[in-house]
Amino acid sequence: MADNNLVSKKHQPKGLEILYEDRDIIVVDKINGLLSMGTDRDKQNSAHFYLNNYVTKGNPRSKERVFIVHRLDRDTSGILVFAKTEKAKIFLQENWSDFKKKYVAVVAGNFSDKDGIIESYLAENKMFKVYSTKNKAIGKFAKTGYRVIKETEKYSLLEIELFTGRKNQIRVHFSDMGHPVIGDKVYGNTDKSVKRLALHSCSLTITHPYTQKEMTFETGIPQYFNTLMNLKGNKIQK
Repeated sequence: MADNNLVSKKHQPKGLEILYEDRDIIVVDKINGLLSMGTDRDKQNSAHFYLNNYVTKGNPRSKERVFIVHRLDRDTSGILVFAKTEKAKIFLQENWSDFKKKYVAVVAGNFSDKDGIIESYLAENKMFKVYSTKNKAIGKFAKTGYRVIKETEKYSLLEIELFTGRKNQIRVHFSDMGHPVIGDKVYGNTDKSVKRLALHSCSLTITHPYTQKEMTFETGIPQYFNTLMNLKGNKIQK
């Protein structure tokens, strides 16, 4: 584990809690609203930028750096893993489809089937919005599993397993079902009283690129999700 207290406050990675760190990987819990990597418009407000600053301690001559393995949407919070060597990055990306990824989400409405599988082909239009299509020639296969954990009159709290990792996959699939993720202004939920997108990467199981051992990283349910669902504590009830 990383001792984050040994790093000066100046170089602490903003918006990130370090869950694990060794010579090959660094695993963090990202807040919502923070980019995974920078864009042309916003090069510095990203997990990648802040972690590079963290590992180099602000020294531009340092050879230390982090490599992007995967991404979360800006408004999705939760677990991100970065590689600290190019070899580790290549291994993680080549094996990414074999790793287990679980999310929690608060979505609109209630389900008649309390668990299930959603499958479709996902494509992206000229406005960069993802949508489901039956045309296999333009879409990429996407598969999402879900289980209802808790219900209220308005919302359902879901545990979601991501079998494929397509852009906006979870958000599109549940919007297609008529149960958009709460706080999702792009795919169908415009409730202005909701403070954030209610989607969080809560569990990631990978094979370590050097030791080849299976490792699982977990976080609790964000407190705001519990508030929406009137829950106490932050544990998923199995």
